[in-house]
Amino acid sequence: MSALAKTAAGVGCTVLALPLLAALIAAALLSSLLPGGTDAAASPSKHALDDVPPQMLALYQQAAPSCPGLSWTIPAAIGKVETDHGRHPTMVSPAGAVGPMQFMPSTFTAYAYPLPPGGQKPPSPWDPVDAVYAAVRLLCANGARYGRGLRRAIWHYNHSDAYMDQVLKTADTYAAAAPAPTGAAAQAVAFARAQLGTPYVWGGDGPSEGGFDCSGLTQAAYRTAGISIPRVAQAQYDAGPRLPGGAQLAPGDLLFFGTGPSAVTHVSLYSGGGRAIDAPHPGAVVREGPARTNSPSFRGATRPAVGEGGAR
Repeated sequence: MSALAKTAAGVGCTVLALPLLAALIAAALLSSLLPGGTDAAASPSKHALDDVPPQMLALYQQAAPSCPGLSWTIPAAIGKVETDHGRHPTMVSPAGAVGPMQFMPSTFTAYAYPLPPGGQKPPSPWDPVDAVYAAVRLLCANGARYGRGLRRAIWHYNHSDAYMDQVLKTADTYAAAAPAPTGAAAQAVAFARAQLGTPYVWGGDGPSEGGFDCSGLTQAAYRTAGISIPRVAQAQYDAGPRLPGGAQLAPGDLLFFGTGPSAVTHVSLYSGGGRAIDAPHPGAVVREGPARTNSPSFRGATRPAVGEGGAR
């Protein structure tokens, strides 16, 4: 495609505000260096559905997105370890912690605001809504955002390495295993991962043009796998097939971002484990980092390789 044709077609990813870009780049770099983390978009496993009361499961899933990149499985695992999701007979510890998420009253006060939807007025550590939202805020304040310091955040909740390990182990049992990628999806992910470090070039379709932009990378990845998808992010989103909201993501899914369904400006390739590969913006390189499916700009996902389908 000529440079003129690319310009006419609107190829390229919209450049985001610089402060936001800086935050996302830092999050991606830190996330790649630190251990720990779960898929923020994970669906509940059968064990989670059997073990977590439905109203608490819904609450964990509702509260977790208030800390971008935090999986609902983490506050759910804390709720399990602390009081078995509020099923402990007294919910009062010998140290004086109270309620389903076991807050010391002074600590709860520090994280009780703003009032969450459906909480009490004034907020109370005994109220499940108030307690779960406060727990998410405490985790976020101590490093859980985008998984940058998840282990440290859990340690701050209860200063014990054994506790931290127990919470992470429990969280793993609550997340459903991601669907196994198809052959085409696996090939697309492998291609994209092989491009890590390649420069971003607006309108770029590959090394012969100096690099990739966001949709050039995803198109090339699927071309390698034998599946033809459109060139620009909006057209890729429109081509589908789209996944329903809340569906479990699988490696190879395309993730779309923008201000609306008719204003998609960025696409990334989901690589599994809550991470994605993308060519983000001028001056950057192809990277792998948090999938950001909790971002307000996330518009949804498609699965070009469904059933090894797609236009060929």
